[in-house]
Amino acid sequence: MVTLDDVREAQARVAPLIRRTPTLPAANLTTATGVELLLKLETMQVTGAFKERGAANCLLQLDDEARARGVFAASAGNHAQGLAIGAKRLGLRATIVMGRFTPRIKVARTRRHGAEVVLFGDDYEAAAAHARELCDRAAGTFVHPFDDDAVIAGQGGIGLELLEDVADLDAVVVPIGGGGLISGVAVAIKGVAPHVKVYGVQSASFAAMARSFASGQLEEVAGARTIAEGIAVRRAHARTFEHIRRYVDDVVSVSEEEIAKAIVMLLEEERVVAEGAGAAPLAAILSGKLPDLTGKRVALLVSGGNIDINLVSSIIERGLVRAARRVRFNMIVPDRPGVLADFSRIVADHGANVMELRHERAFSRTAVGDAEVELFLEVAGPDDIAELRKKLEARGYVIL
Repeated sequence: MVTLDDVREAQARVAPLIRRTPTLPAANLTTATGVELLLKLETMQVTGAFKERGAANCLLQLDDEARARGVFAASAGNHAQGLAIGAKRLGLRATIVMGRFTPRIKVARTRRHGAEVVLFGDDYEAAAAHARELCDRAAGTFVHPFDDDAVIAGQGGIGLELLEDVADLDAVVVPIGGGGLISGVAVAIKGVAPHVKVYGVQSASFAAMARSFASGQLEEVAGARTIAEGIAVRRAHARTFEHIRRYVDDVVSVSEEEIAKAIVMLLEEERVVAEGAGAAPLAAILSGKLPDLTGKRVALLVSGGNIDINLVSSIIERGLVRAARRVRFNMIVPDRPGVLADFSRIVADHGANVMELRHERAFSRTAVGDAEVELFLEVAGPDDIAELRKKLEARGYVIL
């Protein structure tokens, strides 16, 4: 088991190589949730994620012979970048195996930091098996992203920083994939301030540790597609499970929609770009999975911000639809001159913005003499939609 002394030693060891990230109050989210929220922004590490800490602590303890043979790892992206930049700083050769569907930005940045990247497999487990094969052939050192005491201790420095920066902290909410991050943070938090609650959050698509925590034994899940690929680990591991069982107060899971909503809210309300894993703690608050935290001072660990820009765009678009700020009207209108101008004027006078308009005659399901119009609008919210609908229907337009 990792101890508080291990975490303190690791914090001092890696200090020259990593950034001491800020913990900032989230005023808008506090108002929206009723929880006094603070954001621990590990997005501000050079690689955009916390993984630099554990990787650096591990690499700094290798002897000269091990350094000469190089290091190997498997990763969904953040551990890859953390190990790559650590190896580059220390002059080591790093080979990283990443799943075939890893976001391109994570692959590109890992290569930019000087590592050799091998794309293999559809999930972490497949990538890890291949990485170990390559490591064995080269007699190198395999640096596990979470199932390693040095890595766990390195991540634990985050917990010490939180306690130093935030007075009267009531709780910390941490994303869980394999559990290395929360293991280190929980050791630090409970070792210094045992009254502070530590909660873990997983994607419901990969809730192996949540199930293990509930059942008291190691669990494995089939897994599914998730926007939180950084915490997409199918099997709970014994090392981290023991730390979590001893030091963590509860583990919950959140849905893909809840994670997507949290990504949008962090961006819109606090101007923080978070990947799915980094947004999971806020998702737990927004979804009501941690109701006991209302009115409490709570730190959310925003573990990383390496999200594909195309995914961000898709999440924002879908989020606006679910928030009733984008709407689609399917309308039946008379097929005669001036009709498009007429209903467009109603929309404009109402203050809605036309984003797209499709006008169909030949393939329309309507009667001869009518046309079908698909109208995509930007609006203020659900009340705005209802009011505009009434105005159009009062004018005689049929909205399906």
